[in-house]
Amino acid sequence: MARVVVNVMPKQEILDPQGQAVVRALGRIGVTGVSDVRQGKRFELEVADDVSAEDLERVAATLLANTVIEDYEIVTDGAAR
Repeated sequence: MARVVVNVMPKQEILDPQGQAVVRALGRIGVTGVSDVRQGKRFELEVADDVSAEDLERVAATLLANTVIEDYEIVTDGAAR
């Protein structure tokens, strides 16, 4: 078994209202110096050793991320794909 992590983030050109809410809240609690926050999702999958890179790509692109507005990164064994 292997652990695979899929990080999903809004594309840079997409407005991130949750991230902007965090930026505003930081100011209210006295934290300065943070100019931008992007909030995303992290998925951890335990997969059999025979699950292919192509299968992982299909899972990420069709099920975990909305590729119209989100980018994703697949991390296996500490290395991004």
